[in-house]
Amino acid sequence: MTRKYWLMKSEEDEYSIGDLESDGTTRWVGVRNYEARNLMRDEMSPGDRILYYHSNANPSGVAGIAEVASESYPDPTQFDPDSRYHDRKATKEEPRWFLVDVRFVERFPRVVPLSEIKAEDRLSEMVLVKRMRLSVQPVRNDEFEVVREMAERKG
Repeated sequence: MTRKYWLMKSEEDEYSIGDLESDGTTRWVGVRNYEARNLMRDEMSPGDRILYYHSNANPSGVAGIAEVASESYPDPTQFDPDSRYHDRKATKEEPRWFLVDVRFVERFPRVVPLSEIKAEDRLSEMVLVKRMRLSVQPVRNDEFEVVREMAERKG
């Protein structure tokens, strides 16, 4: 099976690459967008690589690499009435929201800011540049490598 590449966004003050590094692996809970859910549920596989993006940060950008560590499964927060991610229409028989486990791989020596990503001609077709709001998005292999290369450069 061919490895796929993704970008997943997390607010730095909610769950940073440093938090993932400390925890090792986490459940990617709380995705409540159908397109992002479908990507996690239907397209992601263990071993796929992830560009870990800090949103609402200074600067917002790619902070490191993670990998998909599980097949998708129902997000348990949808069933918890005390969770901010609770969905009263979801049932255990018919869950609406799915997640994958995410494992830390590496923290970049620097965050690759969105401004640099937008300025890089080789990334002009990247979903992040075209449709910024999506929290889980596909990335082409060549885009993944360009961002990784950019992380090694001095800003």
